Amino acid sequence: MKPSLIAAIAVGFSVSLGAQWLTQPTAGLPRTADGKPNLNAPAPRAPDGKPDLSGLWLKVSPKYSRNIAADLKPDDIQSWARTLVDARREDLGKDYMNVRCVPLGPGYATAADSTGAEMMKIVQTPTLILILNPDLTYRQIFLDGRTLESAPNPNWMGYSVGHWDGDTLVVESNGFNDRTWLDHDGHPHTERLRTTERYRRRNVGNLDLEMTFTDPGAYAKPWTVAVRAELAADTEMIEWVCNESPHGVEHWVGKASDERKGEVQVPPAILAKYVGTYVEQPPFWRNAARVVQITVADGKLVADMDGRGKVTLVATSNTEFAGLYGLGVGFIDDGAGGLFVKHVSGNYRFARK
Repeated sequence: MKPSLIAAIAVGFSVSLGAQWLTQPTAGLPRTADGKPNLNAPAPRAPDGKPDLSGLWLKVSPKYSRNIAADLKPDDIQSWARTLVDARREDLGKDYMNVRCVPLGPGYATAADSTGAEMMKIVQTPTLILILNPDLTYRQIFLDGRTLESAPNPNWMGYSVGHWDGDTLVVESNGFNDRTWLDHDGHPHTERLRTTERYRRRNVGNLDLEMTFTDPGAYAKPWTVAVRAELAADTEMIEWVCNESPHGVEHWVGKASDERKGEVQVPPAILAKYVGTYVEQPPFWRNAARVVQITVADGKLVADMDGRGKVTLVATSNTEFAGLYGLGVGFIDDGAGGLFVKHVSGNYRFARK
């Protein structure tokens, strides 16, 4: 079961669907002749001439939300950090932040697949930008010329200052405590972490973000990931309240390796039929289609969803497999009919390319 679902069981949702302005038209948004938001219109400008990043944004980060280090080589990650990631995976991610009901810290920008972090609301002024999250956390990005402290008091959300580089907002942050993970897989960071974010609004409907991580306490070199966000027009953000408590985790038993206890051997000829690329069909799990690449290595199926990293699947029958980042996989008609990615919320069908 996904950590976000465990957290959802353990908390209350402050939702009254009739009073959340879920269909409230977004004021000032350019529209087409039929009244729909014109998301391809030029990016708006603030009164000071800078690009206006204000709005409610739906984050899209299928790859890095799961594995922030997907583009790194193993040696780029210090041995203690690799060992800790393995231990967190084996423990089914029970200490992930929204399971424990604590802030995601530096992970908010890329954690689009986490309950309470799917959206962000940006409020922009000339000297201060606020980023509001559904879980009631927030960030302050100061544009008043101040610089980061050299020895800040560590906290959950860190400290951020920004400046404009042409039409790009550049945000420097430090001062994070080391109690958060950078992704669902459990990549850690130390209090030496420093991040640089570069926000650019391509047009009304699209916001691009490049985020660079520098942490010599855990990683051999800085690295940069690219994610994006889509404007959530004509709606409003719903709060998601989580009280700090491990309640419910006591029912979350077992280890990731338990999946292998019932593993069966599948003939190579059958495995070969499943090799290919599979694309998610509507309705999607999130707001974009996921892609699963299936290969064979050492007599077993290997899967990679959205470039998150290759994982070896565990066969429970000739057609059913476990081990896709905690999800199940079921093949249809030798793969010709596609596959199902199985989650507690339902089975999501993928068509073979």
